[in-house]
Amino acid sequence: MRRRLGQHFLFDPSILERIVNAAHLKPEDIVVEIGPGKGRLTRMLAERAAKVIAIEYDPILCEELLKEFSRVLRIEIHCQDVLKYPFHELPPFKVVANIPYYITTPIIFKLLHHDVPLISATLTVQKEVAERIIALPGRKDYGVLSLMVQYYTEPEIVFNIPRKAFVPPPKVDSSVIHLRRREHPPVSVANEQMLFKVIKTAFSKRRKTLANSLKPLRRDIKELLVSCGIDPVRRPETLSMDEFAKIANLLSKQRRDKDGKMSEP
Repeated sequence: MRRRLGQHFLFDPSILERIVNAAHLKPEDIVVEIGPGKGRLTRMLAERAAKVIAIEYDPILCEELLKEFSRVLRIEIHCQDVLKYPFHELPPFKVVANIPYYITTPIIFKLLHHDVPLISATLTVQKEVAERIIALPGRKDYGVLSLMVQYYTEPEIVFNIPRKAFVPPPKVDSSVIHLRRREHPPVSVANEQMLFKVIKTAFSKRRKTLANSLKPLRRDIKELLVSCGIDPVRRPETLSMDEFAKIANLLSKQRRDKDGKMSEP
C-alpha cells in the first residue's frame, strides 16, 4: 500500500455495482477510469462498455494491472499522471472513478476543459467536496467549485459511502457524485473567461463585501454593481450564477466600448 498517493480501495461488490449503475453506461460507451487500483471496478466497467481506458499513476499497481488485463481487449492500461493525460484527443467518453482526494479539484477542472469531449463523470469524492459542488447561493460551502462545475454540468449526489467501506479507511466520509455535461451553459455570457475571472476574484476575499473583493477588476466597481441591480455590500456567496453573469457581461461590454473608441481614427 502506497499511502503517499492517497489510495483507499473499495472492494464491496454491492457498492461497486451501485457506482457502475450510477454511470448509466451503454454497450457502445468509452469509459475512462482514473486510479483503477486493484482493478475490481475496471473489470465491472468492461462488462458494460465497449472500451475502458484505465489510468494508474502508481507503477507497482500499474504493473499488476498490465499483467491481469493483458488479454482483455476491451481494457487499456495507461501508466501515467492523469493530470498529463491528453483527454482532448479521445472521442466522446464517460468517466467512472474513485479519484485521489488530494487532487480532486484539479482532475475535475481538467475534465471540464472546453476541448475535452466529456459526456459525464461518476466520481467517488470526499463528501465535503460533493456538497461544495452542489451548493447553492447562501450556503457557506458555495464558491468557485460550485459555480464552475454547475456552469458546465448538472451535478447530483447519488449516494454516500461510509469510510469503513474502504481499505484502508480514509479519515472522511465519501459520496458518489454524477456530473452530466450540459449541452448549453445555464447563463448567457459574452466572454466565459471574464465570467470565471469575476467569480474567482470575488471569492478570493469571500469575507469582504462584493465591492471590496471585486475592486481589483475596476476602481468604479461599486457603480457598476449598482447599474447591474446588485447591492455592493453583499457577500460573494449570496450571488447566483445569473448575477455573476450580469457583472461579467457589463465588464465585457464596457471593455469592448473602450477598445472601440481607442481604435477609432
